[in-house]
Amino acid sequence: MDLVPGLREPLKKVLGPATAKVMAEHLGLHTVGDLLHHYPRRYEERGQLTHLADLPMDEHVTVVAQVADARLHSFASSRAPRGKGQRLEVTITDGSGRLQLVFFGNGVHKPHKELLPGTRAMFAGKVSVFNRRLQLAHPAYELLRANDEDEASESVESWAGALIPLYPATAKLESWKIGKAIQTVLPSAQEAVDPLPESLREGRGLVSLPEALLKIHRPHTKADIEDARARLKWDEAFVLQVALARRRHAETQLPAVPRKPVADGLLTAFDDRLPFTLTDGQQKVSREIFDDLATDHPMHRLLQGEVGSGKTMVALRAMLAVVDAGGQAVMLAPTEVLAQQHHRSVVEMMGELAEGGMLGGAEHATKVVLLTGSMGAAARRHALLDLATGESGIVIGTHALIEDKVQFHDLGLVVVDEQHRFGVEQRDALRGKGKQPPHLLVMTATPIPRTVAMTVFGDLETSVLDQLPAGRSPIASHVVPAADKPHFLSRAWERVREEVSNGHQAYVVCPRIGDEADDPGKKGGGRASPEDDAEKRPPLAVLDVAGQLAKGPLEGLKVEILHGRMPADDKDAVMRRFAAGETDVLVATTVIEVGVNVPNATAMVIMDADRFGVSQLHQLRGRVGRGSAAGLCLLVTEMPEASAARQRLNAVAGTLDGFELSRIDLEQRREGDVLGQAQSGARTSLRVLAVIEDEEIIAEARQEAAALVAADPELTGVPGLRTALEALLDEQREQYLEKG
Repeated sequence: MDLVPGLREPLKKVLGPATAKVMAEHLGLHTVGDLLHHYPRRYEERGQLTHLADLPMDEHVTVVAQVADARLHSFASSRAPRGKGQRLEVTITDGSGRLQLVFFGNGVHKPHKELLPGTRAMFAGKVSVFNRRLQLAHPAYELLRANDEDEASESVESWAGALIPLYPATAKLESWKIGKAIQTVLPSAQEAVDPLPESLREGRGLVSLPEALLKIHRPHTKADIEDARARLKWDEAFVLQVALARRRHAETQLPAVPRKPVADGLLTAFDDRLPFTLTDGQQKVSREIFDDLATDHPMHRLLQGEVGSGKTMVALRAMLAVVDAGGQAVMLAPTEVLAQQHHRSVVEMMGELAEGGMLGGAEHATKVVLLTGSMGAAARRHALLDLATGESGIVIGTHALIEDKVQFHDLGLVVVDEQHRFGVEQRDALRGKGKQPPHLLVMTATPIPRTVAMTVFGDLETSVLDQLPAGRSPIASHVVPAADKPHFLSRAWERVREEVSNGHQAYVVCPRIGDEADDPGKKGGGRASPEDDAEKRPPLAVLDVAGQLAKGPLEGLKVEILHGRMPADDKDAVMRRFAAGETDVLVATTVIEVGVNVPNATAMVIMDADRFGVSQLHQLRGRVGRGSAAGLCLLVTEMPEASAARQRLNAVAGTLDGFELSRIDLEQRREGDVLGQAQSGARTSLRVLAVIEDEEIIAEARQEAAALVAADPELTGVPGLRTALEALLDEQREQYLEKG
C-alpha cells in the first residue's frame, strides 16, 4: 500500500527465512507492509477473561483464560514404554464457562509443571469435540505473569499498555509469535504513504495511516483502537469503491449493439403460450433488463432472488428478446447436471418455439442447443456448426462454451448462472466472443445483503426477485439432533417412507462422496490411540449412506445415488429417472444444490447439516416444495445444543427468508473474502470493514469514490491511492473486478 521501499522489504530479511516461510505459506504475508496490515482480530484486557461459550467449531482460536483444574491420568497403551501412557486434562475457565485441554504422551511433562490451578495464560489450538464436549487437543500456550515483575516474560513486556492484541493465527504460528514479529517491524509504519486524499481525511476527522497502524497494533486505550479501526475501515471501503467506480466509468465508454425485441416476435409467441401469469416482480425486473438491452453500451446487471422465485423465466425472456433482435444468447451453468436441467426446462417451456429449422417448428422458432464437455464428437460438431451459422439462437452449456474453437455468429447476451462458481477468466473469455462486448446478466439464488451487493457487485446494477410464483408450497424445516435423540433420526426415515407412500420422492444429501481418496478417517490405517479418538469422524458420505439406507430404514424403496464424479451420461440418466418418478430416494452431494427442479420431490434429509453453510442449506432446501404439495426439510446433526453450529441450524429452520439468512450467514462467517476467494485466488481483502455493520461507511465511500473517479479517472492526482489499489487489489483480484 506504500510508495516507500521499506514497507516492501521481504520479511525473510527482517524476521529470518524460517519465520518468513511460515508467514508466507500460512498467512499469505510476504513483506513488512503485508505484516503491518495483518490486524488483531480482537483484544484482551489483562484483568478480563475470555468468553469461552462462543468458540467456533473446527477453527483455530486463541483464548486468554485461567487454569481451574489439572489432572494426570494413566492408561494402557501398546505405544508407551512399559505399556502405560499418560494423559493430562486441564480445565480452563472464564468465570462463566469452561473448556478442556488435553495433552498426551511425552507432551504432558511441561504443561503438568506449568499449568497449575490459578495460572493465567494464552492458549491456541483447534476447537474439536470429544465425548460431546468442546476441547483443545495439545494447544500451544504462553504464560501470562504480568503481575509478577520478577517473572514477567519478555513477550508480556513487549505488549504495551493494558490491552493484549490477539491476531488471526494458525496452528503453525500462534498469535503471540505474530505479535512479537509485528513489534519488530512496527517502526516502519512511520513510512506509510497515505492513500486517502487529504481533503477526505480531514473532512471526516480521520487519523493518518501511520498513526492508525501504530494504534491498531499497540493501543494504550480502547479509544486508540476505535480511532485506528475507523481510519482503516475507510481505507478498505474507499479503495474498493474506487476500483469499482473506475470499472463503471470504463463500461460507459464501451460500445454495444442495442437489442430491442420486435413486436409479435419470438418473445410475444412465448408469452402467449405461458400457462400462468408472470408475477409483478418478474414483470418489473424484465422491464429493467429490456431497458438495459436497448442501450448502446453493455448491460451489467445482477439478478438475485429467492430460491424458486423464477429467475430462469426472467433470464429466458431476456434471451428471447435478444434472439428477436437478431442476436444469440448463451446461458453458462456451473455443472453439467445444471446445464442439462436448464436445457430440458427451457425446451419444455418453449415447446415448438425451440424447434427452429425442424419439421413442426413454429413460425418464430429458434434452436436451443446444449454444449457440454462430455458430448460425443458428432453431436458436438453439429452444435458448433449451429452456433457459428446462427442457426441456434439460444445456447446452454458449461465452461465448454468458452473453448477457443467455439465461435458464435452474433453473441448478444451472456447469462451467467450462479456467478460465484465461475472463475474470472472463464467469464471474460465468453464475453470476448461477441463482435462487440455482449450484454451481461449475472444470476444468483443466494440472496445478498445490500452492502455486499455494493461491495462485491459494485459495478453491476441490481435487480431483486423476492416474490414466489403462485402454486409454490411452504417448506417445514426441523433440526434432528441425532446424538441427543437417536429416535428422532428413526422418525426422519419414517417420514421419508410416508412421503414416498403418498406418491412423492425425497432427497438425502451428504457432504462427501466417499472413497479412500477423500476419506480422512481411512488414512494411516484408522485410529489407534486416544489422540486419534479426539478427532472428529469424517463427514458422512453418499456411497456409505445410500447402502445403509437401502438395506436398513428405506429397504424396499428405489434408492439411487448422484455425485460429481459420475460420468456425465450416468448423471443425466439418474436425473431423468428421478424427474420421471422412477426413483423414490436420491442420495446425493451438493450437485443438486441449484437449478434441479423436480416438483414431485417433497422431502429432504441433510446429513451432517452442520458441515454446510447457512446459504448452502437454504439453497438445498429450495429443491423441495416446488409443486403443490408441502415440502419438508430435516437437518440432521450430532452437534451439541449449545454449539454455534446448532444455533446456525436453528436459524435456518426458523425462517424461509433468504435475505435474513444471508445476513446471519455473513455475520457468522465474518465476510471472509467478499471478493470471492474462488474467483480472485487471493487472500481476504477486508480485514476491519464489516459489510453488514458498516453500511453507512460503504455508502459514503461509494459516493466519494464516484466523485473522485468522475473528476480524475486515472487517479493522476492521488499517487498514494494508485499504489493502494495495486497492493490491496492484486493483479488477479483487479481482473476479477474488471471482468465482473
